[in-house]
Amino acid sequence: MTTTQAARSATSKSERWGSDIEPVTVGDLTFRMYSERPHRLGSLLTFASRWGDRAHIVQGERVVTFEQFRASVDARAHEFTSAGIGSGDRVVLLGFNSPEWIVNFWATVAVGGVAVLANAWWSEEELVSSLELVEPVLVLADERIASRVPDRYKVATWSPTADPSPTAATPFVDPGTAEEDPAVVIFTSGTSGKPKGVVLSHRSLLSGLQMLLDITRRLPHLVDETAGESALHTGPMFHVGGVQTLLRAICVGDTLVMPAGRFDPAEAIRLVEDWKIRRWSAVPTMVTRVLEHPDVRTRDLTTLRAVTVGGAPVGAEFLERLRTGLPGVEPRVATGYGLTENGGQGVAASGKDTVKHPGTTGRALPCVEISIAPRPELPDGEILLRSPTQMLGYLGEIESPIDSDGWLHTGDLGHLDDEGYLWITGRSKDMIIRGGENIAPASVEAALVRLPEVKDAVVFGVPHSDLGEEVAAALVLESDVDPTQFGDRLRGTIASFAVPTRWIVVTEDFPVNHAGKIDKNAVVADARTKVESR
Repeated sequence: MTTTQAARSATSKSERWGSDIEPVTVGDLTFRMYSERPHRLGSLLTFASRWGDRAHIVQGERVVTFEQFRASVDARAHEFTSAGIGSGDRVVLLGFNSPEWIVNFWATVAVGGVAVLANAWWSEEELVSSLELVEPVLVLADERIASRVPDRYKVATWSPTADPSPTAATPFVDPGTAEEDPAVVIFTSGTSGKPKGVVLSHRSLLSGLQMLLDITRRLPHLVDETAGESALHTGPMFHVGGVQTLLRAICVGDTLVMPAGRFDPAEAIRLVEDWKIRRWSAVPTMVTRVLEHPDVRTRDLTTLRAVTVGGAPVGAEFLERLRTGLPGVEPRVATGYGLTENGGQGVAASGKDTVKHPGTTGRALPCVEISIAPRPELPDGEILLRSPTQMLGYLGEIESPIDSDGWLHTGDLGHLDDEGYLWITGRSKDMIIRGGENIAPASVEAALVRLPEVKDAVVFGVPHSDLGEEVAAALVLESDVDPTQFGDRLRGTIASFAVPTRWIVVTEDFPVNHAGKIDKNAVVADARTKVESR
């Protein structure tokens, strides 16, 4: 059998993917779903053989082909099964972007485990509380972070213990997981402060993948062995966008190119040129930093044809600046809208949409329903989503934002126009989005008031040209101190990106409402005028 025949054979054994949609009952709910669809994430591993010796993962000097990737996954999966890890077992991935992160993710999927994606930037306190919530059977920890994991948890090395080889590793065997079984846990910040574990099923992730492949005409039977592009991935893998990127890449044969460390615009520009990057998914902050870098005018970036921006609101001014700064992507600037609780993207806008309707987030993906719940006290209502991509629920005893009819209450405000385009006009939930990271003001306030010098604290977001928003704190102090000194002390209890960068000291106690609680709206309104006057 030739290599091409073997690849086609592997593809034919995969579950069928179609474009026809029908109502499917899941428990007490009915969703719009594809009648022909994959049911298990592990089935996607069969596509690796289709792409052979093509580069799959690139980071620094490291280049991992699809063949090497599959051998590493099989070797790692064999280690897991030997250790007794199998269906339903929770395995925590605690590390930064790397080939090992990707191999560990797929190896966990291969044995039917639940991949728990920890945020590598968490403080020690956030890590401990999240591990207590998860109760994992195993923690896979990057050597740089492993010492932060409490001794009571079993920690395994970040890399496989032996060099993988196709003959030594046990090939993937379907563990029998069903599409409603949990597949991944992804953490997101909520208004209560502590990270919340969003449980996504195989159905959740595969439905989202199939919709995106369907609208872009990239379903497995529609692509051949020449498919696949070099794609720059600059966001963290432990976000839902990172998982979506991994799933797409193995289906269509993409080469994933990652920075060697923290995002650096000069490195991103070099990677685009060296690897002839065609696609880049990023938060607006990263795009802005590239556009402002002097190298963008001297390097050859003409291969970059498509940029997808998300993770923060995108305005018409930003899109125009992107098209001007990167002319090659002019017709292909896409955006969208979604939540981790909805399995990621639920609404998409193509390049043509962003030109014709600047500022819109797009229209619903094929299986997604949108409704607007009236909010009489506000000009626009709350956006509700219903989709097969939505979560099973949160870990622990946390109330779900999904109602009995299956509608996910997003907390975002907006409206639909006559053509079905969704426009987001605000957020009813108390949240700051800084550079694509969600920050719960309540968690920052709690950390501040634990400091003996702080009597009361109100935290809010203020506009920032690069990050979208930055964190500001209004404080009532017990003593005359400089609040900028609090930064280093806070980093032990909250993530570094959540530490305030703007400080307002209030000399009198905060006003309270009729219930005796701090009138946060009044405090923020007054503090904003002081921030803007500086």
